[in-house]
Amino acid sequence: MESKGIGWLAAASLLLAAMPLSAHHSFAAHYDETNPVTLTGKVTKVTWKSPHVILNMDVTSEDGKVANWQMEMASPNGLMQQGWKVDSLKRGDQVVVSGYPAKDGSHMANARHVTIEGQGKTLSATADGRAAGK
Repeated sequence: MESKGIGWLAAASLLLAAMPLSAHHSFAAHYDETNPVTLTGKVTKVTWKSPHVILNMDVTSEDGKVANWQMEMASPNGLMQQGWKVDSLKRGDQVVVSGYPAKDGSHMANARHVTIEGQGKTLSATADGRAAGK
């Protein structure tokens, strides 16, 4: 009976080890560190969920078109260690976000710093306060 339990445990361990870890992706595989961007817009949504906090914001281009950008930030715990609170950003807040755009040209970026206009407050969007990728 004991060997049957060990067999099931071994099988389950192998299955878990074989599953892709989508949360652990390479920065360089997804984002273009050679092309930093600074985006200004209004917060539409902030999702505090592991593995990353996601900031959605409406950005108006020079030609007047509005695009919703998804900004990937550090984990909830990582941001809290940098001084963030769950309510640091609210829907409608005007923000300036610096970071690195997705290589695929989508409206997605990896955020490095978020400045909340009107408050003059800039927070690191990385777990360790670094300004550049990886």
